[in-house]
Amino acid sequence: MFESLTEKLQQAFQKLRGKGKLTAADVDVALREVRLALLEADVNYKVVRDFVARIREQAVGEEVMQSLTPAQQVIKIVHTELIHLLGDRPVTLSFAPNPPTIILLAGLQGSGKTTTAAKLAKLYKQRGHSPLLVAADVYRPAARKQLQILGDQIGVAVYTEEGQDAPGITARAVGEARRSGHDLVIVDTAGRLHVDEELMAELERMKNAVHPHAILLVVDAMTGQDAVNLATAFHDRVGVAGIILTKLDSDARGGAALSLRAVTGRPVMFVGTGEKLDGLEPFYPDRMASRLLGMGDILTLIDRAQARVSAEKAAEMERKLRQAQLTLDDFLDQLEQVRSMGPLGDILSMLPGMNKLGLKNLEVDERSLAHVEAIVRSMTREERQNPAIIDASRRRRIARGSGTSVQDVNRLLKQYEETRKLLRQFAAKGARGRGFKLPF
Repeated sequence: MFESLTEKLQQAFQKLRGKGKLTAADVDVALREVRLALLEADVNYKVVRDFVARIREQAVGEEVMQSLTPAQQVIKIVHTELIHLLGDRPVTLSFAPNPPTIILLAGLQGSGKTTTAAKLAKLYKQRGHSPLLVAADVYRPAARKQLQILGDQIGVAVYTEEGQDAPGITARAVGEARRSGHDLVIVDTAGRLHVDEELMAELERMKNAVHPHAILLVVDAMTGQDAVNLATAFHDRVGVAGIILTKLDSDARGGAALSLRAVTGRPVMFVGTGEKLDGLEPFYPDRMASRLLGMGDILTLIDRAQARVSAEKAAEMERKLRQAQLTLDDFLDQLEQVRSMGPLGDILSMLPGMNKLGLKNLEVDERSLAHVEAIVRSMTREERQNPAIIDASRRRRIARGSGTSVQDVNRLLKQYEETRKLLRQFAAKGARGRGFKLPF
């Protein structure tokens, strides 16, 4: 999402790094580029003006100008101010002392409320809560059915009933949640424009009917500055506790994420990072600021890995790697786990120093990974455990079964064998006590 903005910010600061000593003019030139980069990213112009002014006030101070690493000091100031702009610290949902906690999702039609409701339910189910989804979108014909399908996929109950009385449906759903022991109610409401008086009045009636503990506004990151106007209007009318920013993995310019907190005063609480139902993450201002400046985001990468890879599997894989016992079954399992963490391009962007390695524009062909997976799945169990038995005829059969060529199969087997040799070398050196450790 922020690839273009990140690149332009880095270019601006790269010019500062090339100078042993900074002048006020040097800082002004860099901040002019920062200002243009933010405006092109569709950040609110008032936010940009105040942001740049705060940075300049600190950056041209004597402490920075006389330091041994003035460029690094300026970047540190920008990093700190970005965190402040994005909200200083993460804001999470507060649960009611007397369950259930009621969450009302609001927003424009097409912003992804229904899918976000299911993602939120799955996230809190994994944290030990018992959510109930409520289908209160009484206008979109497929909304109820969609929520039921999503609820079945994640194993969460869905309350639905016929009729056009959204406030009444929501109130009865809350009553059902109390009787059934659900401690969290997530209400999927109809999409509405903030200028639609009738639908906004309905949202107010829903609020008065159940007194939700939080109204979360679901905002499409591709909406741009309209997202800021939307959030302001909804907050003025019904009171918004926080914002869920969807399609953060899109090619949007990103101004909404940088402007929302500063203009509305409402925190971004969650971000949608993909179409899958586990593609919802808490929003961390410090991590986002680091990614914007090309510093990576190792903590989010660790969180994703911990959520998708069990400790037992990780320990077993470490044992196999150290003993050079890696099979193609293990390889397939690892491939599936890595792909479950999101697009590889996104994963690589979270690693610090990727730009310095010249990999900022690296394009990962996800189709090639699918071909590798197809090749391994076309093998028999015996072949995966002992690839040495795969002769020419077996290779032709595997190629036909996977829709690839014999050359593709040969290439994969060669890479596998080279990896095995490398692992054996590391294992042998470690066993001889030379202090060698596997880099895993």
